[in-house]
Amino acid sequence: MSRQAHLIGSIGLENAETAMTKAAEILGPCCSRIPDGETGGRGYWIRWQQSTFDNCKDLQEGMVQEALPGFKDSVRRPFYKIKQGVNPSDIELGDLGYAKEALSSYQIFSRLVTEEKISSNVRFQVSIPTPMALVCGFIMAEDQLNVEPAIESAMIKDVDQIQAEIPPDHLAVQWDVCYEVVGSDGGPKLPYDKSIPGTVERLARLCGSIDDRVELVIHLCYGDPGHQHIVDPVDLGTSVKFANNICAASPRMINAVHMPVMRNRTDKAYFKPLKNLDIPNDTKLILGLVHFTDGVEGGKARMATADKFVDDYDIATECGFGRRDPDTILELLQIHRDLCS
Repeated sequence: MSRQAHLIGSIGLENAETAMTKAAEILGPCCSRIPDGETGGRGYWIRWQQSTFDNCKDLQEGMVQEALPGFKDSVRRPFYKIKQGVNPSDIELGDLGYAKEALSSYQIFSRLVTEEKISSNVRFQVSIPTPMALVCGFIMAEDQLNVEPAIESAMIKDVDQIQAEIPPDHLAVQWDVCYEVVGSDGGPKLPYDKSIPGTVERLARLCGSIDDRVELVIHLCYGDPGHQHIVDPVDLGTSVKFANNICAASPRMINAVHMPVMRNRTDKAYFKPLKNLDIPNDTKLILGLVHFTDGVEGGKARMATADKFVDDYDIATECGFGRRDPDTILELLQIHRDLCS
């Protein structure tokens, strides 16, 4: 099979139908999984979940921050705490909305397949943040581990509903692993010690919640608030450690692992940790080396260095591109296609 392009999740076009249609039209046989583009209010990754916490009767706003260490944006971020007298085991978050959005978009996806605008062998991809993303993104530090079980339970409920209503051979699920990677590389602290083992234990549970017939992708991410990483990776060492350990711990096969490649890194030192990559032969490596700013030429330069350390990999951007200028997105998709040829 020729090199494939992987789409992380968000595609900043006007709606799901446009995002999926354009992705299929431009990428064609180079893309076997298509997400709905996380359009509209979902374009800023987890921020749309603020209403979940605003509406939770067991939580209250504890503080608001607009500037966070490493975050290069300026966004009002409320953080919540458990109301006095509430038992953490009784916290009920209600419907997170991931299943509702996925099932609505899947109806459009199915119609586009019927209309032959999307190939019948392409899977509908649902990209979902790990529960720890919501824990770190919305909960005050002292209550993070207390609220985590409620968030994980709500997330798994959504995942179960998605799998109950979308045929497994039509579905791909991607876990977005960001706060955990950043926290392991000098970014904002995680609420548990031993960041890699603690994360791997949690990811093993999440992977185990996905039916074996559903394709499963792990997206390792350094974030892009303000179009910059929360912390810059020194090299691919942390990503390789996560990939190796998550694949080893998962109770089911992981179909692909994605890791980011910075635009200014064509040096061997950045890619050298790939020599230590130890994932199953059936698990595809995806390198996030596609960047709009230097296009095909820059992508080829990063690929030339990657080729010195790994023989086979697919390509992607570092992160989703839902917050990009919409006028750049079709060209960015074409860059993916050109790099696959």
